[in-house]
Amino acid sequence: MARPLSRPSTIATWNRNPADEEAMGAAHAPIWRRMADVSVPHDISTSTVLDYGCNQGGFLRLLYDNHPFRNAVGIDIARESVARAELLKGQRPIEYKVADTAASLGRTFDLVFSHEVVYLLPDIAAHARDIRAALRPGAAYVAAMGCHTDSSVWPRWRKLIAETSSIPLYDHSLEDVSKAFAEAGFTVSVRPLALDAFMQVTIGSAYFPKVVDQLRYYSAEKVLFRFVRQP
Repeated sequence: MARPLSRPSTIATWNRNPADEEAMGAAHAPIWRRMADVSVPHDISTSTVLDYGCNQGGFLRLLYDNHPFRNAVGIDIARESVARAELLKGQRPIEYKVADTAASLGRTFDLVFSHEVVYLLPDIAAHARDIRAALRPGAAYVAAMGCHTDSSVWPRWRKLIAETSSIPLYDHSLEDVSKAFAEAGFTVSVRPLALDAFMQVTIGSAYFPKVVDQLRYYSAEKVLFRFVRQP
């Protein structure tokens, strides 16, 4: 059976289980800190930032608290998640919107981020063109990706995630992603996330049956792409 060529324009939440949706932010916080620490310039106080696939908004809150920016927008297709993000933002200069493209915002940004979004997109080339339209020349898009076909855990994870995800999943390789962005006019670079923290071991985890699986995933298989828009 052919894979669907598009995803829903909006959904309620990413995870069918509300408790798992709420817990996602705390679980991702060490990853978000690492993303910021290795990819954010020393001073972004005058920068505008976009979080593509913001969910409940935790990344931009963490980023602002550690690396204050001028303003930011978080977009997502999950309506309830965006509403929750707006509720939690406090006085931070962040706006959260329900949207499925960056270009639909009608503005450009100095930095764009996404965390585990690419594998949920059916057309990477279209995503690359969309991000290009939302980035000023010379600006960067940093995308974290561990759900890819080059990862040793992906065959198992694909089944597990599909059981709880509200939308389809796609099988993209690191080469697929690199080629799509290079052809869209980006300079492409990549590095391991290399999580710089102790990782809590959960005995009997379906995602990491062995401790070495967890170590391998966070030290080598989960990567950060850096796509810099060329003129």
